[in-house]
Amino acid sequence: MELDISKHSLPVFEALASNVRINIIQLLAERPRNMKELAEALGLSSAIMSMHIKKLEKAGIIRTDRVPGKGGVQKLCVLYVENMEIIFPKKQEEHKEFHQTEISVGHYTDLHAEPTCGLATTEKIIGEFDDLRYFFDADRVNAKILWFYKGYIEYKIPNYLLASQHPNELEISLELSSEAPFTNSNWPSDIDFYLNNIHLGTWTSPGDYGDNRGKYTPSWWPSVVNQYGLLKKLRIANDGTYMDGNRLSDIKLEDVGIREKQWTFRIAVHEDSEHVGGVTLFGRGFGNYNQDILFHLYFEKENQNKEKLIENINSIK
Repeated sequence: MELDISKHSLPVFEALASNVRINIIQLLAERPRNMKELAEALGLSSAIMSMHIKKLEKAGIIRTDRVPGKGGVQKLCVLYVENMEIIFPKKQEEHKEFHQTEISVGHYTDLHAEPTCGLATTEKIIGEFDDLRYFFDADRVNAKILWFYKGYIEYKIPNYLLASQHPNELEISLELSSEAPFTNSNWPSDIDFYLNNIHLGTWTSPGDYGDNRGKYTPSWWPSVVNQYGLLKKLRIANDGTYMDGNRLSDIKLEDVGIREKQWTFRIAVHEDSEHVGGVTLFGRGFGNYNQDILFHLYFEKENQNKEKLIENINSIK
């Protein structure tokens, strides 16, 4: 979850400003629990517990699922986020220049997928589910959602970096989830990322989400299958690779051939992984974030480097 310093993030800050709600989060990190279990564990009444749960749910930190129980339908509380990042306003002097490239989900250049699998445009399903032939249909370039159980998908990205521009960070932003039969929010999948054949690291997707319709998911899309994913930011910097601010590996920008005129970006689910749970990619017109796969290459111009060098020399003197 990404937060900023604005009124829109206040519900999250307010939800975390309570010892009781912190304890609830810690209990739900162990496993999902119903309202009665939480109330008994913390010695609170059901009414008080309901108030705390509503605050956490409003903040998007947890969600409640209605599931069958011994006494009928009960509310099962599930921890919804795995990390939070607070984005502070940037100082004016820290403004970064960058090249932006957006690659459509359907503009892949290579692929090997095994069922369950499929793809669709914002208007229709392409071909039939679980038939790999349709991944090479002419209409696949218009695909805005695709999924497969194991295998890989690969994209080619043009690099517009000039000789006078010095790269210092590449950020790759995409919305994705696991791929379960129908949907399952508890369906872990180890997803591997590669740039120019260099393994950047592995991120474990928690599940495949269908409890609510995606904000941008078309109205005709079946409600029993993937609805939305998590927006993940993969960042390759001069000191390593990070996922949403958490260190993923020691791979640095200099290790991935960042000055090559064209990059190759691969997303894979390997059959020998601990959690083989597939992957779903969401593009514009699907999910909760109206974007395809975004690449931001941040850089400094040559004169900026010289100015920094002079500042460093002066500081030593």
